[in-house]
Amino acid sequence: MKKWFSVALAALMTVSLAACGSNPAPAESVPAATQEAAAPEESVPAEDVAESAPAESVAANAEGAALKIAIVSSPSGVDDGSFNEDNYNGILSFIEKNPASTVNPVKEPTGDTAAAVQAVADIVADYDAIVCCGFQFAGIAQVAQDNPDVKFILVDSFPSDAEGNEVEVDNIYAMQFAEQESGFFAGMAAALETASNKVASVHGIAYPSNVNYQYGFECGVKYINETEGKSVEVVEIASYAGTDVTNANVGGNYVNSFSDEATGKVVGNALIGEGCDIIFVAAGASGNGVFTAAKEADGVKVIGCDVDQYDDGANGDANVVLTSGLKVMHSNVERVLGEIADGSFKGANVVLTAETDSTGYVSASDRCQLSADTIAKIDEAYAKVKSGEIVPAANFNGITPESFEVAK
Repeated sequence: MKKWFSVALAALMTVSLAACGSNPAPAESVPAATQEAAAPEESVPAEDVAESAPAESVAANAEGAALKIAIVSSPSGVDDGSFNEDNYNGILSFIEKNPASTVNPVKEPTGDTAAAVQAVADIVADYDAIVCCGFQFAGIAQVAQDNPDVKFILVDSFPSDAEGNEVEVDNIYAMQFAEQESGFFAGMAAALETASNKVASVHGIAYPSNVNYQYGFECGVKYINETEGKSVEVVEIASYAGTDVTNANVGGNYVNSFSDEATGKVVGNALIGEGCDIIFVAAGASGNGVFTAAKEADGVKVIGCDVDQYDDGANGDANVVLTSGLKVMHSNVERVLGEIADGSFKGANVVLTAETDSTGYVSASDRCQLSADTIAKIDEAYAKVKSGEIVPAANFNGITPESFEVAK
């Protein structure tokens, strides 16, 4: 049981947990060595809707699986160009192949945990499948148990009961991701491409997903230092150190908000002032401020996260995005919807990793600025992460960046 974990998250969670920026990014970007699951070309805009007044659904009359699907998201909605939109694109891809199905996007406007669960409870009777985006929806376990004929896809959280204990529910497929793996690839990229030998990562709040990104990044830098004979420093500003859900100091650079662009810019400028020329950004809308700081500086690059943020980096004729660390949500959402449609669905709590091509980084030549040598080295390490030879540190996997050992 992980009661302390769920209770801490419920106490802290007042905003959405999308880790990246808020400008649209292409749905088709995928990590190196990762299966591609492109979203339909025709986009469906999200509407601001109350829980009791669903928006107009996407519909078609062709034959195929006919699922009534709802996606309930944070205040940023399904057109946030980031976390929510990637999940929505998975639904749209499923509907493209099963056009008798429909989807209704529902935006929960507060980000509050109780309100998030109530938003799901208010619509549950009207749908065959409900996709819940973010761990503010962890408390849907009772709603799901009370509605066993409805299937739930819970992204970035495992369900918990009324006492905050983690539970498995027959009609909930809950997926978390090994963000530390994508952070590891980001750290490798930063360490291989830096000219100043000073890099950093910036985060929103020290929730496990963000700490995973931070620890993975630090391990990636350490890996390059030890395998390539470099001496790249990961810069941390003590006044911005994070405190995780157990009240442990995890260091790093935390804005302490996912929606504070002004402070994000302050942190970004402070790191640039310390000499950092590459900054990994996993801070939600706060990260937009870091992007701005990079655009206003000379020779500074950022690394996006969760989705391909290359378009967010546009800066006149230039671009400040070096690459993006990814967790591949769209293809997994589409896969589980397919299992619901064909009757093979099984509830589970699953951590998705590189083994299933669910983590990675952007390596397409027109979507990143990595050298061919850097891509080759990251791809070599990707295979080792996939096989389990490399295991980066994470918030709760018993490994810290200090104890992470580089295989010789």
